Amino acid sequence: MPRMIDLVRSSRLPSNLMQFAACGALSAPPGETIEILVHLALHNHLFGAQAGLTLAGWDEKASRAAAADPQTSPEVLRYFVDMENLRTCLLPALAENPSVSEEALDRLAMSGSRPIVEILLKSRRVMNSPRLLEALQSNPNLQPNELAEIEKKPAALEKSPEADAPESGAVEAEPPDEVLETTVTKYLEENAAELAAEKDKPFEPIGMAHEEIAHQGAGGEAAGAVEPQAAAATAGTSADAAKIAAEKSAMAAAGKTAAALAALHATKHPHPGHEQRRDSTLQKIAKLDIKGRISLAMRGSKEERSILVRDGTKLVALAVLESPKVSDGEVEGFALQKNVLEAVLRAIPLKRRFAKNYSIMRNLVYNPRTPLDLSLGLMKNLLIHDLKNLSANKEVSDTIRKLALRMFKQKIDKKG
Repeated sequence: MPRMIDLVRSSRLPSNLMQFAACGALSAPPGETIEILVHLALHNHLFGAQAGLTLAGWDEKASRAAAADPQTSPEVLRYFVDMENLRTCLLPALAENPSVSEEALDRLAMSGSRPIVEILLKSRRVMNSPRLLEALQSNPNLQPNELAEIEKKPAALEKSPEADAPESGAVEAEPPDEVLETTVTKYLEENAAELAAEKDKPFEPIGMAHEEIAHQGAGGEAAGAVEPQAAAATAGTSADAAKIAAEKSAMAAAGKTAAALAALHATKHPHPGHEQRRDSTLQKIAKLDIKGRISLAMRGSKEERSILVRDGTKLVALAVLESPKVSDGEVEGFALQKNVLEAVLRAIPLKRRFAKNYSIMRNLVYNPRTPLDLSLGLMKNLLIHDLKNLSANKEVSDTIRKLALRMFKQKIDKKG
């Protein structure tokens, strides 16, 4: 039996029941009733005004529960956080809900009333977001002492380990080994046939040939192979080594300390950086068979996932999205990448968790590699300012730009 919200969306209810729906009188769970009311308020010319009035006076406890739930429909959350519909009693829950994007809170931070400012100043998420803090600084309702405190925040956040924490302000817990093991086993079993067909396929990330990976790794090993002692011993054949030895002698003659010598050595021979570590990770991945890469995609580190999502073997790339360890922030980045398989971009919105994240869906539309049919389906959920930006984005197709401009004008006219 279809849900009541599906009947309302498809206009399959008779007018008397639609009237009941606009008054919140249909027999449906509280969360679904709110979803029905929001849909009518936004999309139904006949009953929209009544639905809006019903929402404005809807039970505060039920409304707060919906505002705090990350699983609440994105359309409902966008409606609740819109300046024109906002009930300040719901804002504390909305501000901490990770499914409410920073873009949606931006306008409130910039031009919200004094009560709104007071609530945002108490929000841990807002106080740990450089973007929202910057928006708050331009709010005319901010008091001088509050402005002074906020101006100090960005520097404090840079020094704080919480600066790199997820948007909700909490460090995500590492999934138990049993969960990871079960996930890997299940994935391998479900894709056994395709796995057998692809078992000998080597690691070739999109945009890089297998030979390039081997060359990078060899270069990295060669660069780090010569120790300082060896360089000094072969000073006659190395101009750099001779220069270092001369500088060391001069410093020693001048009575410089051992610390100064160590500093010079560190300048000439820096420790391996991020690029060398990444080359090493590429080499490790390149030695794995397809099962090993799938296992690493689910169990490995963030850096390893960022490489494996580009694997030219679909089973491996999709395994990254199945990992219990992958975060919404990582998937936001994947959604913008141009060097991933089309299958990865298509798989992202099929997962309910990612489909409810506005930033991920927006990034997919902004990605010129996203298939046209997928982008067209996601555009209807974009906010006005994102539609405007999309209409000027020359990387996406003309079809996307023109439709974005038309939708932007329609939403502006509707608000006017």
